[in-house]
Amino acid sequence: MLVLDTTNALDYLRATGRVTGPATVESLSGGVSNVVLRVVTEQGSFVLKQSCPRLRTAEEWLSDLERVYREHEVMQALCPLLPPGTVPEVLFEDRTNYVFAMSHAPSDARVWKDDLLAGHIDLELGSRVGYVLGLMHEASARNRQGFEGLRDSRVFVQLRVEPFYRKVQERRPEVAQPIEDLIERMLTRPEALCHGDYTPKNMLIHAHGFMLVDYETAYLGDQAMDLGLFLAHLLLKASRRPEKRVDFCNLISTFWTAYRATVTSLPEGLESRAVAHLGACLLARIDGTSPVNYLDEATRSKVRGLGRMVLLENVPSLSAVLKLE
Repeated sequence: MLVLDTTNALDYLRATGRVTGPATVESLSGGVSNVVLRVVTEQGSFVLKQSCPRLRTAEEWLSDLERVYREHEVMQALCPLLPPGTVPEVLFEDRTNYVFAMSHAPSDARVWKDDLLAGHIDLELGSRVGYVLGLMHEASARNRQGFEGLRDSRVFVQLRVEPFYRKVQERRPEVAQPIEDLIERMLTRPEALCHGDYTPKNMLIHAHGFMLVDYETAYLGDQAMDLGLFLAHLLLKASRRPEKRVDFCNLISTFWTAYRATVTSLPEGLESRAVAHLGACLLARIDGTSPVNYLDEATRSKVRGLGRMVLLENVPSLSAVLKLE
């Protein structure tokens, strides 16, 4: 396997005939699991992505290189189901080197996480994000047979269950049982496509909406996990910006309203499970393998307390969580 970087990517692309004229390569940041490079040619830009066997975290975190194939498959399955431009177009793949190329986001795109950390709240965008997630869950639940090939949860376990849920069980044994209940359902109830990383860092926002990236953790499982993880990230950003708490609460409510309006028949208990996942994911981003790096210790302690409370007191609804926060 040829490990790509900014020094050898152009040689690789020219040797394989995919670039022939002048071009430049630069590294894109934001994730810990892959090499991601932007390639700029006279014809335009595209993105190269290659799996890394060891993720770039302080604690050892390993995952199968083959997850890049899953990402490719999920993107192809979702592209015709979601609004145009939401899913990048796959341009080519190289299975020998665990590489694929995809279309680049519009030139004005920026990472939504950065806007949220700066306290910039866009309710219209929040509604669109809820709508897109609802479409993803609705389409896959209605046509479950068409997504049967995505039932394998191996990569989801490596990148979500082990470093998030299991690690919290180990470090916060008081919440081990409610988290075990969540794990059991995630791995035994294939109800809809779970993206597994539906978070603001993977949403490239622009004038016409947003492009969603990073599909390697997706599998046919429990859609409540997507809801809990996304909502946990909004609460984490709100914790960094307490002066914007009301705005973040409005954003959360707008997202949830749009999601509920898009999913025609909400599975029984979905909201309460989503809330439980929210609690687990808050703890995972404080005490898991890959904690967030933008909260001070006092705020981390506050978030930890909220996550524990949500799980131990069986908080039933999102509105009840917002009253606690």
